[in-house]
Amino acid sequence: MTETLTPEAAVDRLAALFDEATAALRTALARFLAGGPPPSAEERAAFVYPELAVTYLPGRDAPRTRRAYAKFAQPGLYTTTVTQPLHFRRYLLDQLRPLVEEYGATIAVRPSAQEIPYPYVADGVEELASGARTSAELARHFPVPLLSLVGDEIADGAFDMGAGGPRPLALFDAVRVDYSLRRLIHYTGTDWRAVQPWILLTNYHRYVDQFVAHAIEEIAAGRATRLVAPGGVTVTRETLEGGAARIAGSSWHRYQMPAYHLEREGAAGVTLVNIGVGPSNAKNITDHLAVLRPHCWLMIGHCGGLRQAQEIGDYVLAHAYLRRDRILDALVPPEIPIPALAEVQTALQDACAKVTGMSGEALKQRLRTGTVVTNDDRNWELRYTQEARLFNLSRAVAVDMESGTIAAQGYRLRVPYGTLLCVSDKPLHGEIKLPGAANAFYASAVAQHLLVGLDAVERLKRMGGTIHSRKLRSFDEPPFR
Repeated sequence: MTETLTPEAAVDRLAALFDEATAALRTALARFLAGGPPPSAEERAAFVYPELAVTYLPGRDAPRTRRAYAKFAQPGLYTTTVTQPLHFRRYLLDQLRPLVEEYGATIAVRPSAQEIPYPYVADGVEELASGARTSAELARHFPVPLLSLVGDEIADGAFDMGAGGPRPLALFDAVRVDYSLRRLIHYTGTDWRAVQPWILLTNYHRYVDQFVAHAIEEIAAGRATRLVAPGGVTVTRETLEGGAARIAGSSWHRYQMPAYHLEREGAAGVTLVNIGVGPSNAKNITDHLAVLRPHCWLMIGHCGGLRQAQEIGDYVLAHAYLRRDRILDALVPPEIPIPALAEVQTALQDACAKVTGMSGEALKQRLRTGTVVTNDDRNWELRYTQEARLFNLSRAVAVDMESGTIAAQGYRLRVPYGTLLCVSDKPLHGEIKLPGAANAFYASAVAQHLLVGLDAVERLKRMGGTIHSRKLRSFDEPPFR
């Protein structure tokens, strides 16, 4: 490696190479769709992602740091391909600066050998929709997404380091990131660029109504700049009047997991995603959100209370999970413990105390900590005799269908996580969710529960990088978080 760059110069170089490659790909694609010739071999050689290479050859003692990221497991060359470097600039600099300043690492940037699939740059190429060329023709002449090149081997510890080869610098390479960015648009109905670094996940649309109302208040007060909703609807200070009605009347229902993004200055905004019901949805959306490297995701939804002393509307702060979701068994086997993260647990409990106005014994009556069962069968009650023993052995206090999956995904993909649920029924004690009682519960509980989640996010922001727990890092971890 002959080139040595500062972190700032490296990101600028990544952006320049990425812009050149995508511009060349778009130009060739538009020409071909207009009836012109396909790209030559020389042209196609330019359709590649930039590669970021960081070399650590220790000439000093390795620094001792409590930071969970931006550190080397061992000397060597570390590489990754990068997409959308301008969007990821803040993240890239946060990772690179400590590696240079504390470890004396050197940085180089160059074109890679990894091609950019044409669908990932096709935004705005209107001829694609006209059918002027078939997908088979496009695939003969342009790079296409190949499943064989997209995977989570690094995150799952299945990556083959190889003798003498470069080691991975990040959990996700460019083609894996681009794959998820397009999936986020598809599922959430919003541009992936609007996703904020603090994420709330819920399983009921009623939380959306409260989030929109809260967002409009924040924009009116000048504490937030914009609310982005599915289908291209946005609300700013200039368009506040009727904003809630425009969002309610938008096409959000067309999207499987609609997302709402409240933007603030300094990348301090929060996103709410209504993921719907079930572990499959929970895994799906977190697989894709993870490539944006959010600071945290929190599950705020409803659950069934399993203890006699609980009441409808009480809260459950998950300290552990009995994972009966089964969807992650091959990736994170159920016998692998998913640890509670102290910073997140404290933030959720303190937020609950503030929003409810309770403390001491009164708070303990309202807020129960313990194990949450996450089940892949909504009708688990129909096989209660099979489930009861596990409930007893786990000392479970609540049951739902998403929380364990979201926590396991956070553990697997190195994203801090937490769960605060609200008891909406007590299936073991005859207090089931009848329509009238359910509506009364929703009207009184959802607004407060959402405020607890939002207050917890504000507390986590003040903790800074300390929320990125070392509990989430493996023994042989890529330097980037």
